[in-house]
Amino acid sequence: MTPPVTVDVDDAGLAVVTIDHPPLNLYDEDLHEALRAAVAELEGARPRAALVRAEGKVVSGGVDVKQVFHPMAQAGDVGGGTAYFAELVDIGRRIHHLPFPTVFAAHGLTLTWAFEVALACDLIIATPRASFGLIEATVGLTPAMGGTQRLAERAGAGRARLLVMTAGRFGAEELEGWGVVDRLMPEDGFDDAARAFATQLATGPTRAHAATKEILRHLAEGGLEAAHEVTPQAAGALFATADLRGAMASFVEQGHGKATFTGE
Repeated sequence: MTPPVTVDVDDAGLAVVTIDHPPLNLYDEDLHEALRAAVAELEGARPRAALVRAEGKVVSGGVDVKQVFHPMAQAGDVGGGTAYFAELVDIGRRIHHLPFPTVFAAHGLTLTWAFEVALACDLIIATPRASFGLIEATVGLTPAMGGTQRLAERAGAGRARLLVMTAGRFGAEELEGWGVVDRLMPEDGFDDAARAFATQLATGPTRAHAATKEILRHLAEGGLEAAHEVTPQAAGALFATADLRGAMASFVEQGHGKATFTGE
């Protein structure tokens, strides 16, 4: 039986992570374990980029509340809830720390956990028909995979409060204006366009992209001075990479934009 989350790495080094758990890609125990396994696979395989996408009419209708949360709620299981949310935070953190570009493609409704995974990725692309929501407040919860704080990092604390506390659904065009969605793409041919966009990142200077991520992570976690502190070492280490040496030689010999990269 095919797991609800699969990882396929193509010849360009792009890992395509596909969520396929019909009918609504609801987060349940099977999807929880499959997502953890997929993240571990990405950590081990070290592709050059990853694209997270979903099959079906929606990206996800949210969480299977009856299976996941209702038993803990009925038992007043604070310890169980805390432990489960610690696992969710760990998943989000591990996605965020992957040392290569990560892209989330949203073609339709993207609720709760799926939106939080999107926010843990580097870039979110979407069709104008896509919509997003952190609707945990409707069942008396708050997002617990890191989505609230990552949303605040992208759009500011005030808009994070608005989105989380109202439990509303917000369109991709509005969220692009907020800086939450990074790029809108036409609905027709969206899946192919998303793969092409992610492939462009996969064929770039992988080690340089990792350095960029490290600098930005230090900015988010420690502020501007922390980012300044790590920048010389992160950027300087790139002089030991084959990609930099080859690209510099290509620039000198052929001019700008002619270099190819291997990820080394």
